[in-house]
Amino acid sequence: MALDKIGIAKRIAQELENGWYVNLGIGIPTLVANYVPKGIEVEFQSENGILGMGPFPFDGEEDADLINAGKQTVTLNPGASIFDSATSFAMIRGQHVQLTVLGAMEVAQNGDIANWKIPGKMVKGMGGAMDLVASAQNIIVAMMHTNKKGDSKILSTCSLPLTGVNCVTKVVTNLAVMSVKDNAFHLIERAPGVTVEEIKNATAGKLIVPDVVPEMNI
Repeated sequence: MALDKIGIAKRIAQELENGWYVNLGIGIPTLVANYVPKGIEVEFQSENGILGMGPFPFDGEEDADLINAGKQTVTLNPGASIFDSATSFAMIRGQHVQLTVLGAMEVAQNGDIANWKIPGKMVKGMGGAMDLVASAQNIIVAMMHTNKKGDSKILSTCSLPLTGVNCVTKVVTNLAVMSVKDNAFHLIERAPGVTVEEIKNATAGKLIVPDVVPEMNI
C-alpha cells in the first residue's frame, strides 16, 4: 500500500540526527516537524526568520503572527529565536543547515530538482529554494512518485525549469526511498505492500535495484 503524505513525513523524520539544524520546505516537508523520533533533538529553521520551529498548532490554538515560509501557522519550541530574513539566509548560505527537506515536481537521476514553476501557470515566486539547494550538502526530496495522470516524476532528465542541479541526495516518495548517486536512483526501501516491480514501472529514470529491498518501518 502506497504511503500518504503523513507516511512520507514519518519516514523522512527517521533521517534526522541529534543536534542538526533542519530547513523544511513548503508542503509535505512541513509535516516532518510533527514526527521527530523520541530522543532526537533538532532545530527546525524557516527562511522567513525562525529557528526552533515546533509542530503545527492544534485547532483553536493558532497564532496568526507565527507563520512559516509557506504562511502556515506554526508553534515555537522553548528557546526559539525570531529574526529577519536576511539573517536567515545568511545562515543558509553560510552552510549552517545540516539537512534541507524540499518538495518537488520532478527529480532527475543526476540530482537535478524542479520544484518552483510550470510554464504557463502563475506562481508566487521561487522563494528560498534556490538558495537552499545551492548551499545545502544534504537535500532530501519529499514527493509523490507519479503525477495525477500517472506519469513518473522520477526522471532521467527534468523537463520543467530547474531549481538546482546535481544537488538531491535522497528521495522519499509514496512508493520508495531512493538515494541519488552515480547518475542513477538507488532503491533503498519500498513502502509497505508495494512491490519492486511497481516501483520500476513508476520510475522513468535509471533505477538500480539491489537483490533485497526491505519494506519501510514506519
